[in-house]
Amino acid sequence: MVTLKQLAKELNVSISTVSKALNNSEEIGDETVKRVKELAALYNYKPNKVALSLKQNRTKTIGVIIPDILNRFLAKVLIGIEQEATANGYNIITCMSNELLEKEISSLQLLANGSVDGFILAISEETQIKNETNHFVKTINQGLPIVMFDRVANDVLCDKVIVDDYEATYNATKSLIAEKRKHIAFFSSIDDLSVGKLREKGFLKAISEEVEVPLKPYLLKIDKLDDVQQKIYGFLKENNKIDAVISADSSSGVIAINAASKLGVEVPKDLSVIGYSSKAISNHSIPKLTTIRQHAKDIGACAAQLLIKRLQNNNAKDDFSTRIIKTSLVSAGSTLS
Repeated sequence: MVTLKQLAKELNVSISTVSKALNNSEEIGDETVKRVKELAALYNYKPNKVALSLKQNRTKTIGVIIPDILNRFLAKVLIGIEQEATANGYNIITCMSNELLEKEISSLQLLANGSVDGFILAISEETQIKNETNHFVKTINQGLPIVMFDRVANDVLCDKVIVDDYEATYNATKSLIAEKRKHIAFFSSIDDLSVGKLREKGFLKAISEEVEVPLKPYLLKIDKLDDVQQKIYGFLKENNKIDAVISADSSSGVIAINAASKLGVEVPKDLSVIGYSSKAISNHSIPKLTTIRQHAKDIGACAAQLLIKRLQNNNAKDDFSTRIIKTSLVSAGSTLS
């Protein structure tokens, strides 16, 4: 394999000149850059990334830890991270925590041993339940910056990217109230997660503000071991006054529409439904689900931008920022408006 030294010798220039030309340095003239790149292409020259990372004390690699690769939202965030990282000359290594604290800790330890320059991650469900954050603090104290997205630990000092979960659910509930819905239910299978709690708070706040004609909140919490379809069907059957549903997770909204159909309830005439979901999932019901769109790729891109900026500033200990990505309420056939 040809080296920088061999290229420099053949071109009769210094090794430094070859290196700068390959990196498009303004210090090198256009003609020299052209000669260097043509010879490098002829010999199929590839830089030694290991040697380069040792010299620069940088791997140009980002560690990404996500709870579940099968979660469509998290997968789309990962796409946003990868695209932004690639555009800035970074690679990514992805690990899954599988919603487990110990797996999250081991992934951090594995990649923190010189493999990556920093981390982008969403906290596992078990980590949030146990409120354990010491492993994040230790990683940051090693000089490896962390950017958290979606599920974050408020007491860890790092950059964060979140969506307006509270405001989005509040506004969605208000839109149902504007449809003259009087019996609005909130379905959630993510009650243990910070985002689930924020969405419930937004729903309850909107309901509580209707003082002239007080509204009763209907709450359905769904556990992992539950038969989700049967539980939603049974809840709607038992509470037959319900005329609107907000789903905090990605699937309960679609299931609610299908359950209503089995009960002979017409959507959206008799029942309006809104869910946090992607366009692909919203297509799995008739009518299509009105969704709160989270713009997952934008979240991923923003997280990568924050981390790369901090790395380029040598992990400067300046103020950490929390970026809020606005959601969109995308109307479809399951609501009147």
